Amino acid sequence: MLAFPTYFFWGTSTAAAQVETAGDHPWHGLIARDGYRFEHTTDHELRRAEDADYIARFGSVYRCSVDWSRLQPQAMARFDPDVVDEYCTFFEHLKQKGVSLMLVLHHFCHPNWFEQQGGWTKEANIECFVHYAQQCMKHFGEYVTYWNTFNEPNVYAYNAFFSGNFPPHKKYNYFTANRVLDNMGQAHDIVRFLIREKFKRAQVGISLNTACFEAANILGLPVAAFARWWFMGRAARPFRKCDFWGLSYYAYIRFDPLPVDMIHRPKAVLKSGLPHDKMWLYHPEGLGWALRRFWKKYQKPVIITENGICTDDGGQRIQALRDYLRVCHDAIRDGVDLRGYIHWSTWDNFEWHLGPTYRFGLVRVDLQTKERSMTEAGLFYEKIAQQNGIDL
Repeated sequence: MLAFPTYFFWGTSTAAAQVETAGDHPWHGLIARDGYRFEHTTDHELRRAEDADYIARFGSVYRCSVDWSRLQPQAMARFDPDVVDEYCTFFEHLKQKGVSLMLVLHHFCHPNWFEQQGGWTKEANIECFVHYAQQCMKHFGEYVTYWNTFNEPNVYAYNAFFSGNFPPHKKYNYFTANRVLDNMGQAHDIVRFLIREKFKRAQVGISLNTACFEAANILGLPVAAFARWWFMGRAARPFRKCDFWGLSYYAYIRFDPLPVDMIHRPKAVLKSGLPHDKMWLYHPEGLGWALRRFWKKYQKPVIITENGICTDDGGQRIQALRDYLRVCHDAIRDGVDLRGYIHWSTWDNFEWHLGPTYRFGLVRVDLQTKERSMTEAGLFYEKIAQQNGIDL
């Protein structure tokens, strides 16, 4: 068995927009790649007690967000007390089960009123986010051990303003994407200061997406180099004032010079003969590279805030856990200060612009009835969390 340090913690993660019925936000009504409508997702708000039972089986930390649009229907307004009570009841239920929160303040989603004011492209809107964050501190802070001000700002900026996959669906706005990152960075610094002032022992970071970018041929060399620099260098720069680096990792992307993945170019992936899931090429060693890179550069604790595999095959998910956790164990052995592992995701959810048939969950969700059922991979991860180690 690979045993992990006594301080190491385990958990799972979801995002409010992906598991709750859509509020008044820009994702509401979007038709995903698989044809499903972004609306009822998984009905989490109707099944919180059941979902809390699953969460508690998977470790001591639950990483989640709240629906800003439901809490604050207008700019600078007080939070809706009924929605606050709904979340607090759920968080108290988790607390009674020994589960604390890593609360994500912005997970790719904000109210329509914020988007209509220009969203993250406007520096003036930072004030609205800070006001929202202060109310989250007031109402939910007692349940939170770790804070993520932002989830994967690099993924958000790229998909919202370059690829056009995320609202507001802009394309090839490179300089706007950078401005969005810088505005988020300013907001992060302000909110981190306020959280640390109010909760002296709080740990504040972000979750930054990492990936393994490599060239498939000579034409891919400059593209891979630029992607590596922008995605994990330029995008990380505004968030250097943090108490830990939250890192997510899923993808190995080769360039020829276009990106090779299962979403857009499945024939190219199959032709390569390389292992893959339903979305990307599969290369767990890339996570080890990312962990060492951030530890060497910043010398700050690291938490894996998201990691998983998109598959319908429970055996493949179990093997991925074995592969990734071996990489994590090796990184700790080599001196990386890795504090915890949070698996994505607790149960199947609505995978943003792709849809709910792109599954990551340890718990299976029926697409029609929303009924939950534990998977073999869920049982496997439950045992890992209980024994603080993995049987190989």
